[in-house]
Amino acid sequence: MDMKKRITLELRNRGPAEIAELVVDNSRSADGQVEGLTDAFTELEFLSMVNVGLSSLSKLPCLPKLHKLELSDNNLSDSLETLSEKCPNLTYLNLSGNKIKELSNVEALVNLKSLQSLDLFNCEITSLEEYRESVFELLPQVTFLDGFDHEDNEAPDSEGDDDDEDGEDGVAPVGDYDDEEDEEEDEDGSEGGEGVAPLSFQVNRAAQDDDDDEFGDEEEEEDQAGVQGEKRKRDVDDEGEEDEDDEED
Repeated sequence: MDMKKRITLELRNRGPAEIAELVVDNSRSADGQVEGLTDAFTELEFLSMVNVGLSSLSKLPCLPKLHKLELSDNNLSDSLETLSEKCPNLTYLNLSGNKIKELSNVEALVNLKSLQSLDLFNCEITSLEEYRESVFELLPQVTFLDGFDHEDNEAPDSEGDDDDEDGEDGVAPVGDYDDEEDEEEDEDGSEGGEGVAPLSFQVNRAAQDDDDDEFGDEEEEEDQAGVQGEKRKRDVDDEGEEDEDDEED
């Protein structure tokens, strides 16, 4: 997809002045020039044109509020002076993977007074002797070069925020697992549930009660049978005594 069409799609029925961020990575530019961007993008603060085939920035419009510009993996080598003219408030610039070979190419950025971070990864200039010292000297306003400052301290990024959310070094806050174990114990009734016996105990107790009921019924039946037997025996004895009396008479 060409860059001009991609920008039209990214607008999504909004006006250029309503756009603060614009990403057109991997689209194609005609003749290596910027297309579809105009001076109407007055509120644009972040622009990403990664791997779009740029070889020149001469047609870049005036973007006074632009702070962050991604231009990695293009074919840029010169015309960088356009940036200080059209984007004077840049604080971050990524030129990684371009055809920047000499310090003279970078010298064009000296007028970007607000520039704090510059990336030149995978550019031939990084193979120069004392490359880092030379760039820092040439661009004194730059704090971070390729992600590190003069003393090789890494530039801050969002990874630290992720660690803080999950706990130090990505470990969950202490106490979470204890709570889960307590909940499981409460469900089983082994702890936490006052006066509630485990389910297995309740089932065994119920079965035992059933056995006791059956055994009690059997004893009751036996007792009733014994009583009836004794009653029949007394009746027979009584009848025998009556017969003896009749004979005597």
